[in-house]
Amino acid sequence: MQTSELSKVKQDLIAEIKQRVDDHVLEPSNAELLTKLITQADNDNEAISIAALGTTYKRTGLHFDKRLERLTHDICYFRKNEKLSFHTDDSKPTHKLIIGDNYDALQNLLIQYKGAIDVIYIDPPYGKDSMGEFAQTNYQNAITRDNLLSMLYPRLELAKQLLSDSGVIFCSIDDKNQAYVKCLFDEVFGERNYLTTLPRKGSGGRQDSKQYAVVHEYVVVYSSNIIDYEAGRMTKDNEGFKFVDKKGRKYKTQLLRKWGDNSRRQDRPNLYYPIFYSPLSASLTLDRIEQADVEIYPMLDATKEGRWRFGKTTMQRAINDGIVEVQKNKKGEYIPYERIYEDQASDTKPFSTWIDDIDNSTGSTLLKEVIGDGVFDYPKPVDLITRLLKMASPKKDIVVLDFFAGSGTTGHAVLDLNRSEEKEGDLFADTNNGGNRTFILCQMNEKTDTTPNGIAYDVTAKRLKRIMTGECYDVTKDFEWIHKNKPYGGNLDVYEIDRVADFEYSEGKSPFEVIDETLYGQQRFATLQEKINWVCTHFDNARKQLDE
Repeated sequence: MQTSELSKVKQDLIAEIKQRVDDHVLEPSNAELLTKLITQADNDNEAISIAALGTTYKRTGLHFDKRLERLTHDICYFRKNEKLSFHTDDSKPTHKLIIGDNYDALQNLLIQYKGAIDVIYIDPPYGKDSMGEFAQTNYQNAITRDNLLSMLYPRLELAKQLLSDSGVIFCSIDDKNQAYVKCLFDEVFGERNYLTTLPRKGSGGRQDSKQYAVVHEYVVVYSSNIIDYEAGRMTKDNEGFKFVDKKGRKYKTQLLRKWGDNSRRQDRPNLYYPIFYSPLSASLTLDRIEQADVEIYPMLDATKEGRWRFGKTTMQRAINDGIVEVQKNKKGEYIPYERIYEDQASDTKPFSTWIDDIDNSTGSTLLKEVIGDGVFDYPKPVDLITRLLKMASPKKDIVVLDFFAGSGTTGHAVLDLNRSEEKEGDLFADTNNGGNRTFILCQMNEKTDTTPNGIAYDVTAKRLKRIMTGECYDVTKDFEWIHKNKPYGGNLDVYEIDRVADFEYSEGKSPFEVIDETLYGQQRFATLQEKINWVCTHFDNARKQLDE
């Protein structure tokens, strides 16, 4: 077959394969085989899957068995669960809980939310027994690293498409897997979009440990596009503004010289010069006026020369404006300081990357108050997710996605943060003038000994129902949380993943009849032809299935 006869998709894929050979990423013999297979592929989707075999390890060299997608005749779609959904006030945000495989959920979310998610938080299964009893052991951990990475990879690829240009993703991970998961995120999101890794003090660290008591874990953080990303900032306190000048303005002082990186004389030689202080008149000048004037240089310590933060022109202006003062220390040395006035200082500062003030046990304590004891192991604390949401964005109207929702902590955190920002002083006021964030949670309905109906039914949905409405699905109110908290309010739409064959044309059962466009943010179509065109355009990806 001539190249001109190939589809544009196949031609582009072959060009990429050739480029990877030029980049010394792919062996020429492997490239030749891939090119032949792409040329002979039955369709473009199959060609894309074949090309993926040669592109997985380009950036980091990380090796794992990649799970490929294949097209099936089944279309996955959202079906609303009317029994679990509820609306308390249509003027308030409507959140979503999707029950089913998160891979299918992400494929469907792309139909409405492509490029529209602001924040993603995930806590993937990486702990003991989290992937089932038949998983092979690695690091005494019942999920193999291949399983973890190959499970995450296609889901992160979909998550990347969902993130907005200014979006950010947080991923909790333990000490054993952090390095590998970071490499995977480098593959998917690109190293340039890496923001930081947040170490956080957790619980644990057995007293009988033979080596070290491990009491920390991590949260890796990546932006969708680091150029467009703006992080949230924390509010500063005003305790440092303890001085008052003659005009009654509060101020604090900081060293006049440069500190930290790039603070040595050799870094900026032109910013190493003397200023002169007169002990008699308590005045500062750039030139010596009296013989008794004290010559002051920017010194890092007794022997190391530093530099000023200002050039001479700016320094003279600062002296004239009265924001430079000199204090005498206990050694009799004259130290220059710069005044920082309260009304001129920034009222925010960056969040610290070190998180050591959040107790993991609060997650279990809170869930016990809402659901009961022993139904879900190791839920994340609400305070942790709240902190991450504050770090994620300064905006209060963001869309937050968690596709490993577990007990629903992320949803609880969104509701709590919205509540905490209410302007009304009365916690029990009916109006909500606080944050307007919305959440989307995805959770498989795995059945366990403590959740016979499945985690999504027995834990996630129940938790959201109780904290949002103040009552259980059976309208009882026999849970501890409600006795000391006001329900958050708001609305919850619960969807489940259903399937329909693309060749099903029985009356009332065809894809064009069972798929509800209003669940995807669409107005009801006026004609069947419009509906057919929409389904055919948007649900091709929803037919893909992973070879797991």
